[in-house]
Amino acid sequence: MKIKHNIIALLLLFVSNGFSQSNTDVQTLLNDVSKKVKAYDNISIDFKYELNNLSENINQETKGSVTIEGDKYVLNILGVTRIYDGKTLFTISPEDEEVTISSDNSDEEGTITPSKMLSFYEDGYRYQMDIVQNVKGRKIQYVKLDPIDSNAEIKHVLLGIDANTKHIYNLIEVGKNGTKTTLTVNSFKTNEPLSKTLFTFDESKYPDYYINKID
Repeated sequence: MKIKHNIIALLLLFVSNGFSQSNTDVQTLLNDVSKKVKAYDNISIDFKYELNNLSENINQETKGSVTIEGDKYVLNILGVTRIYDGKTLFTISPEDEEVTISSDNSDEEGTITPSKMLSFYEDGYRYQMDIVQNVKGRKIQYVKLDPIDSNAEIKHVLLGIDANTKHIYNLIEVGKNGTKTTLTVNSFKTNEPLSKTLFTFDESKYPDYYINKID
């Protein structure tokens, strides 16, 4: 299972600065996000993922979680677990009773691993402050990111930032095909005590699974 960088990006964004109305300050704000997150020993996030396309009558919603430590991560979404130990990616599918083992292929097909989401916005986007909304009593300031590449499938991305906590509230990606993807952080924890084997794949736990080594 591959996840486009602009979908999973919200999982690793954490804001620690104030807001301004100039594009220069928007870029500074996003750079500060990256610096802040990289300072943590580890990050654990629970999130909600929604996919909507009215013309295609698509309305999907699911929940997921990700734990990141440096380049390593464990991502759970759509019933699939992905473990990356820094060198090898293990994709575990209980439904198929299959484990796919591969090297990190984040540069293929425009995909990227969660551990590299910290700076997805640093290249290829124009920034500007967007609207402020009141969402269930929370003041949410949106930052709009427009792709520089005119051939990009994305129309624009909106980052919703809680003005009180300075945390990312959600990410809304609008595609040129009418698809809207919303990713909302439900919980954001840092520097948690982690098991030493969390990012280690144990083949003995999957005795009946087909092990598919693709490279």
